Amino acid sequence: PVIGHNQGGLSGPAIKPIALLKVHQVFQVCRAHNIPIIGQGGISTAEDAVEFLLAGASAVGVGTALFYEPLACQTINAGIIAYLARHGHRQVSEIVGALELNPG
Repeated sequence: PVIGHNQGGLSGPAIKPIALLKVHQVFQVCRAHNIPIIGQGGISTAEDAVEFLLAGASAVGVGTALFYEPLACQTINAGIIAYLARHGHRQVSEIVGALELNPG
């Protein structure tokens, strides 16, 4: 099949591992300058959103998931609130960039 300009894209769950890595890499550079990052790519659950926040995103965007679940954002927001409560946090900002990688 022919696509617009002969190029296709990757979205939804397939892009998530790459997007998470890139958010974390950009966060490593941007945190010293307090530049906010919006993480997007494969977010369809609260767990996905929390992973992006821990990787360094200050906010997350939901795209493809809205095609099959129009109320996904409400469910994701409720899940983030529950995660924060379970872990003793009051604000999303408390977990932004909290990911610690163990090299090796």
